[in-house]
Amino acid sequence: MLSVNGIYKLFNPGTINEKIALQNVSLTLEEGDFVTLIGGNGAGKSTLLNCIAGVYTIDRGSIIVDGTDVTRLPEHKRAAILGRVFQDPMMGTAANMGIEENLALAYRRGQRRGLKWHISNKERELYKELLSTLGLGLENRLSQKVGLLSGGQRQALTLLMATLKRPKVLLLDEHTAALDPKTAQTVLELTDRFVDEGRLTTLMVTHNMRDAIKHGNRLIMMHEGRIILDIKGEEKKKLTVEDLLSRFGKASGEEFANDRALLS
Repeated sequence: MLSVNGIYKLFNPGTINEKIALQNVSLTLEEGDFVTLIGGNGAGKSTLLNCIAGVYTIDRGSIIVDGTDVTRLPEHKRAAILGRVFQDPMMGTAANMGIEENLALAYRRGQRRGLKWHISNKERELYKELLSTLGLGLENRLSQKVGLLSGGQRQALTLLMATLKRPKVLLLDEHTAALDPKTAQTVLELTDRFVDEGRLTTLMVTHNMRDAIKHGNRLIMMHEGRIILDIKGEEKKKLTVEDLLSRFGKASGEEFANDRALLS
């Protein structure tokens, strides 16, 4: 469903701030794979997601989604086939629009938009039904402005919007990092359910080692713009934080030095 082939990304070329963010990164996700992606600061995790989403153009290599080469496709055109949830709960929704209006935008993703704006009663009932599955009472607040919701409510709504039209690939960029632990757990439980029910091909960046181990069927670790570990199946099920730290040290020749990940 997703094939990343030998991609490179260089920032600020020819300057004192030149940085190689991605070095010959290749990655293949089969349909239904749920991959967690972890690494230290500057490892290239978010850069990889941004390259897949089309935020950054790559310098070399190719990106294929469900057999279609999207390497040179702009971000707004990739949005028709990719779902995305950001770290900041404010980024995935339109704060000044109502809950049902935000859902309508997601429901019409990839379609031609005319001058007519209308949400039918049938569509509204669908939104109520979907919102009720979140267990947050939002189905009774359809007209409320999204900007009035809490961060957790907004992130749950963003997740629902991102998965509403079953994207080819779902990209989650540390989507619980800005939430308190209890709310983060709720959003992760919703994530597991949506991914499982929709058999969604998912790539989730996280700074939390325990979450990376607990969720998904495959774990990838990056270091200095490269993939250094790819753990899946039974091997991943038996993995512990201690095992992961040990394997990181052997693969990179360094100790893992990310306090945020270690303290999570």
